[in-house]
Amino acid sequence: MKEPRSVSPGKKIGILPNLIFMSRWLQLPLYLGLILAQCVYVYHFWVELSDLIGAALGNPSSLEHILDAVAIEGALRPDKLNEQTIMLVVLALIDVVMISNLLIMVIVGGYETFVSRMNLESHPDQPEWLSHVNASVLKVKLATAIIGISSIHLLKTFINANLYDVKTLLAQTGIHITFLLSAMAIAYCDRLMAHPPEPQEPH
Repeated sequence: MKEPRSVSPGKKIGILPNLIFMSRWLQLPLYLGLILAQCVYVYHFWVELSDLIGAALGNPSSLEHILDAVAIEGALRPDKLNEQTIMLVVLALIDVVMISNLLIMVIVGGYETFVSRMNLESHPDQPEWLSHVNASVLKVKLATAIIGISSIHLLKTFINANLYDVKTLLAQTGIHITFLLSAMAIAYCDRLMAHPPEPQEPH
């Protein structure tokens, strides 16, 4: 295994290498933009939740908003809140939460990995996964999160399976399986890189 190069403490970094290294801060606006996207998701979550509560309390305007949000072409619109509509709205809320979790992993893990250390070792709220995060671990966690999001969308489709044709159902199932296989391949490659097979001794 190749040993990392050691740099003497007194050696200064050249101007060009220092400029290239400092260019990592160009990613900062990207992570700030993702934080703004997170704010939009929080706002969307509370709008959907307030409409759901309003519809449960008999507010006709909230019910219309809920039905518009979960409406599927060809489906009959119920005149009141029913179990299926509630389930679809709750799945949409869970979908928002999982995408928000994905954003947090990208923002925190990406900043820690590619921009600068956050020095959260002594912080009581430091995420457990952040203590050993690197590019490989981040890829596996992102792939796992995408599988979770895909599962929610697939479940929403299966709830109204009678409104979709077989081709659409098979396509969504195939896409979900592709995500699953991709995550397994990423995790397997990461394991091989972390624990390469030992060379066999000649007999």
